[in-house]
Amino acid sequence: MPPMKTVRTNTTRAAWTLAVLAFLLLPLDGRTQDTRYDYDESCGCDIFYVDGIETTRDGDRYGFRRDDGTVIAPNIYLYVGQFFNGYCKVYLEEDRCGIIDRDGRIVVPCLYESVEFPSEDRVLVYRDGLFGYCDLDGDLVIPLQYIQAGSFSEGYAPVLVALDSLHTACTFIDKKGKQLFPPRYQNLQPFTCGHALVCTDGRWGLINHRGRVVLPIVHEKMTTLFADSLFFAGTESGMALYNTSMKPLTPAVYTWNSGVSDGRIAVQRNGKYGFLDTKGREVIPCLYDEVSIFSSQRAKVRLGDRFGIVDTNGRIVLPIEYDDHSPKSSKYVFYDGLALVEKDGRYGYVDREGRTVIPICFEDAYQFSEGLAAVRYNGRWGYLDTRGDAFVPFLFDLASPFEWGRAEVYYNGQPHKMDREGRCVRNCKDIKSWRTNE
Repeated sequence: MPPMKTVRTNTTRAAWTLAVLAFLLLPLDGRTQDTRYDYDESCGCDIFYVDGIETTRDGDRYGFRRDDGTVIAPNIYLYVGQFFNGYCKVYLEEDRCGIIDRDGRIVVPCLYESVEFPSEDRVLVYRDGLFGYCDLDGDLVIPLQYIQAGSFSEGYAPVLVALDSLHTACTFIDKKGKQLFPPRYQNLQPFTCGHALVCTDGRWGLINHRGRVVLPIVHEKMTTLFADSLFFAGTESGMALYNTSMKPLTPAVYTWNSGVSDGRIAVQRNGKYGFLDTKGREVIPCLYDEVSIFSSQRAKVRLGDRFGIVDTNGRIVLPIEYDDHSPKSSKYVFYDGLALVEKDGRYGYVDREGRTVIPICFEDAYQFSEGLAAVRYNGRWGYLDTRGDAFVPFLFDLASPFEWGRAEVYYNGQPHKMDREGRCVRNCKDIKSWRTNE
């Protein structure tokens, strides 16, 4: 769900606002749209580095510069976010928020209490209890008039409109603010694959881009459409898989599902997990106690308290005899061709056929990232390459995975940034490279 500012309103309005809090627009958060542009949330330092741009600081004010020292934005902002899909949220004051681009150009001036990242050339903004939309020149092209609103998807944005002092309803607007149909739904979700979910009296159905109902509004539960225009619909006791023929492909027996990944959909039936293909066939039976989605044609599975890996046909490529005691969600997922595994409290790496490539001997470890993995041995952290060779020796108190060519490390109790060559690039003093300081 994208962050949506709490509406400031009187007691009467608050009552019916609470009744429409289901107007939560899950797919609209840009963080789900392009996984390459993600936040640099490694450990320790409060100065970010993302794809050639780093945060600068002067007292309590922040700005940005490039690798070569070119100033992108002066240190004038009270708070800054991190660049995401080419944009960054910045605050001049607590309630004066805007957006700049990677050249430091002000895309949306700092006039709003909150803003969202651009979506289809429109920026959702909020001020004084109402939502509206700016264009990429910062002009308010759709006035601040909506009680709740979401970002644009497939040319339309969902909005919540006050009909009078006691009643509200939802509709979609186009990029000029024109309503697709008069506000009439209790809830709706953004358009995906040409369709949108709508809700009346607690029941869900589908409409198309013309606003016409194409799946009757009778279902207790529905999912948004995902790859191949598939979705699930049904009741609390079970849902069926549909496509846009609006005919069920399976019985209504599944109580949980994922989206499509590598042509497979993780599902739950009778408390157990398996996988469907996009035709609705249960190609991997529901017999596991836990599964992940597929990635690189492999998925993690659990039976009892033991874990393994299967391929898209259900073939076990890593025996179900491994552990997963630590909270790292990256285990048993392939990065740079290797998956982090755990056994008897130690960590190592296997290839896509389940062969141990790097011995299971480390006290702690992260997944591979940018060709390197941070691992701990004899109480100290270092970095391995995909052959298992020590790229950076075991020198550090703490270490993070690499992101955007940078990792954070603690050396002699102090935080530093390290580049992909093992050189110190932040808080360095007399340190140049840890690859030579063995």
